[in-house]
Amino acid sequence: MTDVLIRPAHPFDAAFAVPLIQATIGRIGLALTGAAADVEAERALLGFYPLRGNRLSFEHQLIAQSPAGEPLGLILAYPGEHAEALDEPFRERLHALGLPGRIESEGTPGELYVDTLAVTEAARGRGTGGRLLDAASERAAKLGLRRVGLLVEDGNPAARLYARQGFRPAGTRVLAGGTYTHLVRDLT
Repeated sequence: MTDVLIRPAHPFDAAFAVPLIQATIGRIGLALTGAAADVEAERALLGFYPLRGNRLSFEHQLIAQSPAGEPLGLILAYPGEHAEALDEPFRERLHALGLPGRIESEGTPGELYVDTLAVTEAARGRGTGGRLLDAASERAAKLGLRRVGLLVEDGNPAARLYARQGFRPAGTRVLAGGTYTHLVRDLT
């Protein structure tokens, strides 16, 4: 799809972005927020979205949109070495709820970690996800990082997209009760 525009996210994108993020990250969103259901997690994430300094902030996101301005998808990515610090606001929330503040770090130092890639159902299969991944690679290069990394759950159909985009397996991780393959894309 050549008519996709990629732009930085803004706080006003929350109504589009947060439900799409929670639908994509599922049990990880529940673990981050201490929520029992997606609706509760979305409410909590709406509070974090406009704030800087947390992993799900607008500041780490790019939005794909049509030329008419219709949002089609997003990519949320940050340097892996910042993952621990970006999770601190979620640890504080969990402690305030009387829950353990244990959050498994997802990012790996030396890579731009793609926390979330999400495309609306209507835009799937049209190249939007690939454009967003390319934009993440450009961002990584500007930051002086040599690779882009992400986690994919076994059986996720997006694994085909990641393989086409040059991602290769680099290990496995267990997060929020799920097993994920760590994929990396080296930048040349």
